[in-house]
Amino acid sequence: QVQLVESGGGLVQPGGSLRLSCAVSGTTLDLHAIGWFRQAPGKEREGVSCISASVGSTDYADAVKGRFTISRDNAKNTVYLEMNSLKPEDTAVYYCAAAWGCPSEGAHVPNYDYWGQGTQVTVSS
Repeated sequence: QVQLVESGGGLVQPGGSLRLSCAVSGTTLDLHAIGWFRQAPGKEREGVSCISASVGSTDYADAVKGRFTISRDNAKNTVYLEMNSLKPEDTAVYYCAAAWGCPSEGAHVPNYDYWGQGTQVTVSS
């Protein structure tokens, strides 16, 4: 059974940084793409970033390009989301999820079969 566990969320001031981790079990990162999503109160869940299973290519939402970086450690079966220059509008619950591909490969929210429990990120002074 595929399981994902997020960690690393918290409270940070605007302009600060956080690194989220997504520990994956029950599969390996060369078999599943891993995406990061976020959902703010009253808003729909949106894609933030994704790293593909095969060559590890990456996707970013326009809102986070240049500020967020996704990476993976195959030995630890863990995916990271480094978030810099955080803004109040980045406040949300962040989820990682596993699918057969990334949005650039045609996979979207309904295609993600496995989800973590989420971690809260709050950007506030």
